[in-house]
Amino acid sequence: MTFLFLILVAYLIGSIPFGVIVGRVRGFDPRTVGSGNIGMTNVVRAGGPVAAGLTFIADVLKGAIPVAFVKHEGFPPHVVAWVAIAAFVGAICSIFLGFRGGKGISAALGIWLVISPATILIALAAFAIVLAATRIVSLASISAAFVLPPAAAALNLPRHYLLLAIVMTALALLRHKDNIGRLMRGEEKPFGSKPTPSATTTEMHGE
Repeated sequence: MTFLFLILVAYLIGSIPFGVIVGRVRGFDPRTVGSGNIGMTNVVRAGGPVAAGLTFIADVLKGAIPVAFVKHEGFPPHVVAWVAIAAFVGAICSIFLGFRGGKGISAALGIWLVISPATILIALAAFAIVLAATRIVSLASISAAFVLPPAAAALNLPRHYLLLAIVMTALALLRHKDNIGRLMRGEEKPFGSKPTPSATTTEMHGE
């Protein structure tokens, strides 16, 4: 019962759509502007850096808090991994948004900052390098997702954490499938460029 309760609570915390909440407080809905995404990247376009910063911090915390709690309470790695995946699934498949959500990148950052800061630092390095080279946030996020499992393996983390990294990478790639399609067609826009009407329509759901 305790295990199932922890999974449920982690999922519900991960499901909180902070981008939508911040947008409503500041007078906009990120789902109806820009790319339609609810994460930091679109919130900054719609509401500016303060709104984006609040969204980012809250999304990181909704991944970090459930995992930090179970680690602090001394639960074994397999419980920590299940709680982490529940929070991540909540971020990308929120019960409060009709089982839609963001791409979960900020929540994943919070999860891995608690589990293994060294692992996420390696992934963040990949993100930063790709973003600096291309200015395409989705490509940088995909690159970071690809780096996560080998980084966890190289750091010899418990096998439950390695499996967690593999599952989270697979889910992140699934959530980026539209972005991957646009990247393959050369249609993905660099950060800071104005979305075209067709891009806006295509990206109406996600982070």
